[in-house]
Amino acid sequence: MASWSDFAADEPRLADGIRVLLQQYGPGFGYLATVRADGGPRVHPVSPVITDEGLFCFIIDSPKRRDLERDGRYALHSFPPEESDDEAYLAGHARPVTDPVRVARLAQSARAEQQVDWRLFEFTVDVAMLTRREQHVAGVPGVTPSRPAVRVWLDPHAPSATAAPVAVPQARPTRLSRDVQCTAA
Repeated sequence: MASWSDFAADEPRLADGIRVLLQQYGPGFGYLATVRADGGPRVHPVSPVITDEGLFCFIIDSPKRRDLERDGRYALHSFPPEESDDEAYLAGHARPVTDPVRVARLAQSARAEQQVDWRLFEFTVDVAMLTRREQHVAGVPGVTPSRPAVRVWLDPHAPSATAAPVAVPQARPTRLSRDVQCTAA
């Protein structure tokens, strides 16, 4: 399981693109999907914090926090920009940050309210995806929508990466990144 820092070092342009979409309105903003006790999905808006140390989220006492404490699997999706349908997606595992010095430092830098019952989680990155769609003007003759450009990164050390449909060299495990062309829907 790669940290955000590991992922960003391996794929800096992809990480920057994802960071821009998650922080397009100032503080981080996205939708966090967690796994309920019955196995179903739960989606909540959150404010992820991206630093040089990693990807974090302060989670108040709530169903989503209990989901992460029980089963750390998550997916994080960016809020859609006003001017495009670009999107960012991350998936991996969340784990509580227990080092009080680290928690205090991140709380201060993110201006997390001290009187609130929150817990800090760090999110690892098993999968990262960035989709960019070129702008076009609908209904203008001669202008046709183009296919979206999709950039995908998989951490080969993540348990789900072994089931990925893309072959990872066995001799020397490396992180995998690729561009994908999608057909327009």
